[in-house]
Amino acid sequence: MTKIVIFKKNGMISEYQIKGHSGYAEEGSDIVCSGISVASQMALVGLVEVLKLNVQQDIKDGYMHITINDFQNDKAQAILSAMELTLQDIAKNYARYVKMEVKNVC
Repeated sequence: MTKIVIFKKNGMISEYQIKGHSGYAEEGSDIVCSGISVASQMALVGLVEVLKLNVQQDIKDGYMHITINDFQNDKAQAILSAMELTLQDIAKNYARYVKMEVKNVC
């Protein structure tokens, strides 16, 4: 199962963490893992390569933790909100394989 946590400060996404593999299908054929990877990686590329923001990245096989230092940037929030909606849709449609939660932090 893949576990996704979106962390928010004052209603804005400040970091996200994704752990595990969905187990929907064999590696290389798993559309659930692929969808999660595309959404989360595209957000990261948008933040780093397009907006040139400083982010902390911890990425390993089956694990991604991204912390956005300048999370109050409106363009960053647009990218992150699109990612969140995409991941929510995947979690809703594949609830046996994906658990997602939003945590409000100080």
